[in-house]
Amino acid sequence: MGMAAAESQFHVLAVDDCLLDRKLIERLLKISSYQVTTVDSGSKALEFLGLQEHDQISSNTPSVSPNNQREVEVNLIITDYCMPGMTGYDLLKKIKESSSLRNIPVVIMSSEDVPSRITRCLEEGAEEFFLKPVKITDVNRLKSHMMRTKMMNQKQEIIQKNQQLEEHKPEESDSQLLQQQQQQQQSSNNNKRKAVEEGLSPDRTRPRYNSISTMV
Repeated sequence: MGMAAAESQFHVLAVDDCLLDRKLIERLLKISSYQVTTVDSGSKALEFLGLQEHDQISSNTPSVSPNNQREVEVNLIITDYCMPGMTGYDLLKKIKESSSLRNIPVVIMSSEDVPSRITRCLEEGAEEFFLKPVKITDVNRLKSHMMRTKMMNQKQEIIQKNQQLEEHKPEESDSQLLQQQQQQQQSSNNNKRKAVEEGLSPDRTRPRYNSISTMV
């Protein structure tokens, strides 16, 4: 039960323009207890991820599930290579060029076994290249990529928290140093005041005639 609960926390975005292939990958992912969102194009995937294409504006509402777009964390993207408009390779490049999305693992699917295409996708940052039809054994290989990315994100969060703590330490040290300087200055002023008061005391200012003999 613990393992299934952990896997259900992972959310996969599946991108494929073919309805049959999209339903197949969705079914395989759900069998593996993953949360799944499916879209039928690269542009809709970018919209779901919060990236808008400046050169392509569409008034059509994307058919995306679930409805709370951009509020759900995406742990992995699996996309078809050959799609009209934006290919899976183009989608991969845009994701890896985004500072906020580049750490999301991307897996490419294709019905064509073209070595140059596979090499190009892997060099661009794809984690895997699956040949269609995708099998359950392929889906089982996705978990390691999501686990590794999750651990990396947790380490980055710890590093950021430590950096924030380090940034606050100098401020506290400066405050303490300023307080010490003020105390030293006050102590110095007190010493000066005592010295002045002693210098103006009656014993110091009264003329001394004891050692002087008066001639008559």
